[in-house]
Amino acid sequence: MKLDILAFGAHPDDVELGCSATIAKEISLGKKVGIVDLTRGELGTRGSAELRDKEAANAAKILGVSVRENLGFADGFFVNDKKHQLEIIKMIRKYKPEIVLCNAIDDRHIDHPKGSKVVSDACFLSGLVKVETELDGVKQEKWRPKVVYHYIQWKNIEPDFVVDVTGFMDKKVDSVMAYSSQFFDPKSNEPETPITSKNFIESIEYRAKDLGRLIGVEFAEGFTTERYVAVENLSKLK
Repeated sequence: MKLDILAFGAHPDDVELGCSATIAKEISLGKKVGIVDLTRGELGTRGSAELRDKEAANAAKILGVSVRENLGFADGFFVNDKKHQLEIIKMIRKYKPEIVLCNAIDDRHIDHPKGSKVVSDACFLSGLVKVETELDGVKQEKWRPKVVYHYIQWKNIEPDFVVDVTGFMDKKVDSVMAYSSQFFDPKSNEPETPITSKNFIESIEYRAKDLGRLIGVEFAEGFTTERYVAVENLSKLK
């Protein structure tokens, strides 16, 4: 299956929180999108890895992605080395995306910038013919995505560009709340964390509103890039 967009997240729910409205919009435009989670989020304070698996599957259905996989890296302890890069390269070569979305370049959780860097490095290495990989006993061909974009997470990183996601925020919020074990629940007796507050859930909308305000739309999601964004001509600017 060839995908147009492949979104990576260090944990299940990273993609939903960072760029799911953009994903929902692209799918509505006929694009094929997949998600690859690096870990099962087993170190999360609330819930369990098994529960996160189910929540991730439900979120994928809500968004309508074509495929979702989990690489089973160690939550909190994966590193940017050859072993981990090769597993990501296998996914890139398997799905041959034109665009890769991945974690924020800097963030509160140590796995987010680690996930950002290991995926970015793998995207480059995946285009080298002498980096050899096999999947299900079949040798894979080289593939390098055209662009790598990083979504924004906990920290308010200044975006290089923003996407108008007006009309897709309800789907984003629904996909985030599929992870009911992780977020605000006044009936929960489990420990509180920075993401279990009501304010955090509200921040999903007010950040999107603020980015939207800056470009004259209702809602937007922001991304950073690894190279300049090119436009065909000035009339294509929104």
